[in-house]
Amino acid sequence: MIVQKFGGTSLEDAPALERACAIVAEARQDCPVVVVSAIGDTTDRLIEALEAAAAGEEARALSGLSRLQRDTERVLREFFAGGSAAVEAELVPFFDELARMARAVAVLHSVPAAGRDHFLAHGEMAAGIVVARALAARSLPAVGLDSREIVATDDRFGRAQPDLQETEKRVRQRIAPLCERGEIPVAAGYIGSSHAGATTTLGRGGSDYTAALLGAALEATAVQIWTDVDGMMTADPRVVPGARPIPTISFDEASELAYFGARVLHPLTLAPAIEKGIPVRVKNSRRPDFPGTEILASAESGEDPVRSIAFKKGIATVDVVTSRMLMASGFLRTLFDVFARWDTAVDMVSTSEISVSVTMDDLSRLPEIRRDLERLAQVDVARDRAIVCLVGQDLKFTPGLAARMFRTIEDVNVLMISQGASRRNVSFVVEEREVEPVVRRLHAEFFE
Repeated sequence: MIVQKFGGTSLEDAPALERACAIVAEARQDCPVVVVSAIGDTTDRLIEALEAAAAGEEARALSGLSRLQRDTERVLREFFAGGSAAVEAELVPFFDELARMARAVAVLHSVPAAGRDHFLAHGEMAAGIVVARALAARSLPAVGLDSREIVATDDRFGRAQPDLQETEKRVRQRIAPLCERGEIPVAAGYIGSSHAGATTTLGRGGSDYTAALLGAALEATAVQIWTDVDGMMTADPRVVPGARPIPTISFDEASELAYFGARVLHPLTLAPAIEKGIPVRVKNSRRPDFPGTEILASAESGEDPVRSIAFKKGIATVDVVTSRMLMASGFLRTLFDVFARWDTAVDMVSTSEISVSVTMDDLSRLPEIRRDLERLAQVDVARDRAIVCLVGQDLKFTPGLAARMFRTIEDVNVLMISQGASRRNVSFVVEEREVEPVVRRLHAEFFE
């Protein structure tokens, strides 16, 4: 049994749907379980409509939803060659509910976190119907599933955490029997439901996580992530045209890359696979014969210790300065309790005798965090920063690596440096406007 997850770009139009169907058909003997993201840029467009509604711009929100419905219907008509009426009718209630919710949000000028999750989940739910019907139209016995009845989570809306034990029980009850009968389950990624029955989402990119959760529960032989690139790359090819695929990479290295901005995988995707020893393969749906990247428990690093260079934009640095740190037992715990209180993670940490510097990419609670920190110390916040991260095996024990790295960017102002205790990453912070040239220069130094 394998799990095949198709990202939005792998479903974005009729030819993409045709390719996805062919990929599933090719794997029929492996008992595939299909997980789907929202089609194309649907999620971005839903966010745009929701934000317009929250700003009181009802007409703009409804117009955006109408365009999205028309674009979806056009894809269906192209794929089903005139026989799309039944599928279009199945999607009408989704768009009607989205319009109703947008009108309500426009009146209230706000949307609660639970309402936001319910709104955004419609993209994946609609994609599940479309893909199940597309597979059936190509004579594949697909069965659409409501992932809210399968993935159990807590109620942290926007980034819900799965209840692994309950989810595993539901997967084995609902999905395993379908596979045993030779049917092909199609589940929407990204979404689940709380124990109270409210729709939840796993965070952007959460469809990858869904695939790994199902794979672990089913003890699949592999999890395939089908996307629009040739696997995990030595850098983002949109920034570095000469970036090349990495044939094999370790779970640990891939996790570092995912966390520090490589968009091919959701950062939490690999955890269930690591625990069950399930290999994950990232492949290009436009080039299905290309081997892509296989992610294994361990992988040889080759001659060069650096495997890839990732970066993350939209970062803020928070500098906390106080002489109270001197000889003060428990000060760091007090400081990080502030971030925990507002459910906000930090990426990098650097300390000195009288200061602590951290980076964060979730800035939604930054005003509250700053207010609480200012009760403890002097606080300086700088936005428009970016993290650059070099990932590889045993970087900590590679003589001359830091000298080689900083010599390459000697004219760039490095604002913060951190070497991970994991030994697999060296990270630093620069101004966001400088990050892409920095990544290109480092890639040229280590890979070209």
